[in-house]
Amino acid sequence: MEERHARLLAQYRQLNERLTDPALIADAGAYAKLARQVTQMQPSGELAATLEQVEAALAQARALAADPSEDAEMRQLAADEAAGLEGRAQQVAAELDQALVPSGERDGSVVVEIRPGTGGEEGALFAAALLRMYMHYAERKGWQAEVLELQETELGGVKEAVLGLSGLGVEERMHLESGVHRVQRVPATETQGRIHTSAATVAVLPEPSEVEVEIDPGDLKIDTFRSGGAGGQHVNKTESGVRITHLPTGIVAICTDERSQHKNRDKAMRVLRARVHDVVAGRAAAKLAQTRKAQVGSGDRSERIRTYNFPQGRLTDHRIGLTLYRLDGIMAGDLDEVTTALVEAERSARLEAGGGSDDA
Repeated sequence: MEERHARLLAQYRQLNERLTDPALIADAGAYAKLARQVTQMQPSGELAATLEQVEAALAQARALAADPSEDAEMRQLAADEAAGLEGRAQQVAAELDQALVPSGERDGSVVVEIRPGTGGEEGALFAAALLRMYMHYAERKGWQAEVLELQETELGGVKEAVLGLSGLGVEERMHLESGVHRVQRVPATETQGRIHTSAATVAVLPEPSEVEVEIDPGDLKIDTFRSGGAGGQHVNKTESGVRITHLPTGIVAICTDERSQHKNRDKAMRVLRARVHDVVAGRAAAKLAQTRKAQVGSGDRSERIRTYNFPQGRLTDHRIGLTLYRLDGIMAGDLDEVTTALVEAERSARLEAGGGSDDA
């Protein structure tokens, strides 16, 4: 077997052995996480096991065909068998290579956080445009989209937006949106027609289930307050805004989007659960902050993954050198050509490296 195939098989068997560990079984959250990893690895793991069996049989057939102590008829039969097994081994190896590539067809849920970077109000307006783009894209893909938190500026920009997305392939496509998005355009407030450059940051976090992340209610500090923004007299009378703080990590989630305090609390808990997921999985809160910083950088224009040039109608993804001249359609949610190219590039890189499941 190729080394990467053998490494995958050893990893798959090791994970299956860990599933029988009584200490792990007693930890429902850890067991559920490992069981999910094993399930995701099963197609490639079983193919690797089959490949090992076929290659073992092939080695035996070749040895028999080359054994001078055997009669000519037996050696010929072994040679014929070896020829058939060679074809079978090649077929299984090809299927295994394909199985190592994520299909993107699994149900998933993510939390998308969008914030303005450099550029002041223009950065906030661009953040709002990105939020609309992702919501339109979700509609095209048949995903469920829900605004979990939205803090707007007076001019209609976004101070912070948190969007929940769920559906087939959402994790595979959306995690590639993490980073700094740079925009070049003439702001509506620009009187001399000068092009300004600003940026917005996007962080995409997997949304774990309650089984994967058990948060002790005693570790939460929950505050309510009067929601700001539109809403008229209702806003002044009802403390519907909810701020939840996870005391062990200091992570905070705020939701003011709904008029119902109960609904805001549910949404804030979804965001909080996603933000502490890495901590519960065994990493410190500082590591989570470093991961988020690695995704979005400082928000500086130079730390870009993609540029949106409105005067030229051009979008450029700098990671794969992709340039498209149909920016209006992309901003309206026609993002598939971009995300497909990114997914294919990532799949090719993973296949070349012999990587398996992301979770393994």
